[in-house]
Amino acid sequence: MDHFLSRASQLIDQLNERVGQAVSCLTTLLVLLVCFDVVTRYFFSNTAAWIMELEWHLFALIFLFGAGYAFKHDKHVRVDLFYAKFSPKDQAFVNIIGILLFLIPWCLMVIYWSYEYALISYNVGETSPDPGGLPARYLIKFSVSIGMVFLFLQGISVLFKNLLIYRNTDQL
Repeated sequence: MDHFLSRASQLIDQLNERVGQAVSCLTTLLVLLVCFDVVTRYFFSNTAAWIMELEWHLFALIFLFGAGYAFKHDKHVRVDLFYAKFSPKDQAFVNIIGILLFLIPWCLMVIYWSYEYALISYNVGETSPDPGGLPARYLIKFSVSIGMVFLFLQGISVLFKNLLIYRNTDQL
C-alpha cells in the first residue's frame, strides 16, 4: 500500500511539475504582451480588444494551471498560527483533514459547475462581446475545470504523502 501511495504521488507531482514549467513560459509571454500593449497604447494611441482579452486569458491560465504547482511546492496561502509548532505527525493529520474536508470537495464542486458553465458557453458558441475580441470564449471557461483538476490531483498527492507520514511517524 505504501508503495502505491508513494508511486501515485510521484506521478502526480511529475505532471504538475511539467504543467508548472509550461505555465512559466506563459508568464514570459504575458510580460511581453503587456509591454507591447503599453507601447502601442501610450506611444501610438492604439490598442485592440483582443490584446487586452489575451492578457487576462493568459493571467487566468497562469493562475489556474499554476495552482497545483504552487500547492506542490507549498507556496499557497496558509494561516500558520499553530501549525509550525506541531509535530510532523500532527501536521500530517491537519493536512489530511483539511484536504478531505475542504480541498477535495471544493475542487470537485468547482470542476463540476465550471464544466457545466463552459459546456453551455460551447453549445451557444460564445465569443467575446467586444468588437475585435477573441473568439471561442468557452476555451478559457474550460480552463477553470482543467486547472481545478490539476489542483485536485495535487491534493490527492499531498494527501497520500501525509497519510504515509502519519502512518510511519511512529516507526521513525
